[in-house]
Amino acid sequence: PAGVAGMSDVGAALTKIAETQAPFASRGDDSGTNKAELRLWKLAGIDAQGASGGWYRETGSGMGATLNTGTAMGAYIMTDRATWIAFGNKGDYEIAVEGDPKMFNQYGIILVNPEKHPSVKVEAGQTFIDWVLSDEGQAAIAGYEVDGQQLFFPNAGG
Repeated sequence: PAGVAGMSDVGAALTKIAETQAPFASRGDDSGTNKAELRLWKLAGIDAQGASGGWYRETGSGMGATLNTGTAMGAYIMTDRATWIAFGNKGDYEIAVEGDPKMFNQYGIILVNPEKHPSVKVEAGQTFIDWVLSDEGQAAIAGYEVDGQQLFFPNAGG
């Protein structure tokens, strides 16, 4: 409805969504994904949560429930690629905006501090971290696919 399909500038896309008051479903649950979404609205200079008109709707739910709600109401939804690819109820929905580096979602791995949490299995945890960061671990991450699509793009080597 906002004409953002094929755009690669997330700020411009969010601006068009807000200007047209096209329905937008947000998790609204203070999760990492929700915080990333709100950061992108802020970068676009838009207070989506304070917007009038009812076009911006917070579900207060997890990503799967928000995707179901959003697709049912014909809304735009911001999600990560892995969740979208694995989501089974897409209907005729497609990715509208992609490719903006501002949407990059970096994952990391850290060992829990054993001084604060004495039950942590430090040796096993470090073994796992070492494997994830190894060539073998990075290849396993890169090779993980759903429906022939790579979900994660490792970058421990650089």
